[in-house]
Amino acid sequence: MEYVAASGILLVSLLLAFQLGKDYSRKGKYIIWGITTMFVICPLFSWLVSMGYAHYEQSGWAAVAMLAILYPSTFIIGLVLLLIGIFCKKDAVRRI
Repeated sequence: MEYVAASGILLVSLLLAFQLGKDYSRKGKYIIWGITTMFVICPLFSWLVSMGYAHYEQSGWAAVAMLAILYPSTFIIGLVLLLIGIFCKKDAVRRI
């Protein structure tokens, strides 16, 4: 049951982030997706994958190891997206 709840929250948050970023510029989309990745996708995705792997291996330490690998890596991906959104220049019209 907890897998269904976590998957549902993850799916709803992805749809919400997609809807929020629809009307923004490229810079705004990077910021929205960076925050969503860091605070929603990162914990839920890493928990789902690590618990699934722990059930497969039948070991709690496997979950701890997977969380130790997945959580920081996906958090860094979200942080990079956020920093790209903050520090990139505004979209300019390019002339040929």
